[in-house]
Amino acid sequence: MRLTQYAQGGGCACKIPPGELEEVLTGLGVPAPEQACGELIVGLETGDDAAVVRIEGGTAVVATADFFTPVVDDPYDWGRIAAANALSDVYAMGGRPLIGVNLLCWPRDVLPYEVAREVLRGGAAVAAEAGCHLAGGHTVNDPEPKYGMAVTGTADPERLLRNDRGAAGLPLTLTKPLGLGVLNNRHKATGEVFKEAVETMTRLNAEASRAALEAGVRCATDVTGFGLLGHLYKLARASGVSAVVDTAAVPYLAGAREAVRDGYVPGGTRRNLDWVAPHADLGRADEGTRLLLADAQTSGGLLLAGEIPGAPVIGELVPRAGHVLILR
Repeated sequence: MRLTQYAQGGGCACKIPPGELEEVLTGLGVPAPEQACGELIVGLETGDDAAVVRIEGGTAVVATADFFTPVVDDPYDWGRIAAANALSDVYAMGGRPLIGVNLLCWPRDVLPYEVAREVLRGGAAVAAEAGCHLAGGHTVNDPEPKYGMAVTGTADPERLLRNDRGAAGLPLTLTKPLGLGVLNNRHKATGEVFKEAVETMTRLNAEASRAALEAGVRCATDVTGFGLLGHLYKLARASGVSAVVDTAAVPYLAGAREAVRDGYVPGGTRRNLDWVAPHADLGRADEGTRLLLADAQTSGGLLLAGEIPGAPVIGELVPRAGHVLILR
């Protein structure tokens, strides 16, 4: 049994394309609640990684939800990856996850519940590693299996990592290599297992988030379904700056370029590149490099406007120029 064969997409590549999502959200006009318990300090405006509410006592509550179709065939690993990905939104805001609840959609007449149990076991293992309580959740009978979590965390409202706090002159740091989308797509097509990719996707962004806060970083996002270029475009646009990427400095997983060469490019990756291309000076980057920079990642790393030890600097923020993104 191969779980990836039960889904049209896989991982964060199954997201609604960013351009279409922005069309849906434009002009939505969510009304402010009467007598709200707290102040909304991060909402829909910049498409940040999570919502944040400041409550009494000087605490920020961070809330997010993330789930997706199978990205690997091993159910335990899928659960671990989905949990790490959901927790990442809290880390990307500079928060610490407090409690998560499971979100499980399952084709009950097709896949045995023993498989679902392994998925949930994987998610619980990663939540325990993160020091995050896991209790309850919600299930739905669905033709496609899907799994993830809704996660609530806490943060210091004065030390949030936000995608609209970038400034010209700050370096750009990436904490995980790219190539997860194309390798996962190759895995789906061939059954090949890429252990480095699984290790990367299941690795929590907790340490990178702590290091960023200790270094005084105030601007960050995580790199998931919209790819490095998509998330960087959102960050630079929200911050009113342009972003220059040193293409030679960007790290990739082993086998990623070969996967692009052999045609294992997810549709989400191509849609990401189409979305940012009108706002980018793509320079002399070849098509393979452009696709990898736009590759739809699942449980990718943090993209920081600042430096932390051990992570490569891949570019810098500069004053707003003719293009929001510039490849060098």
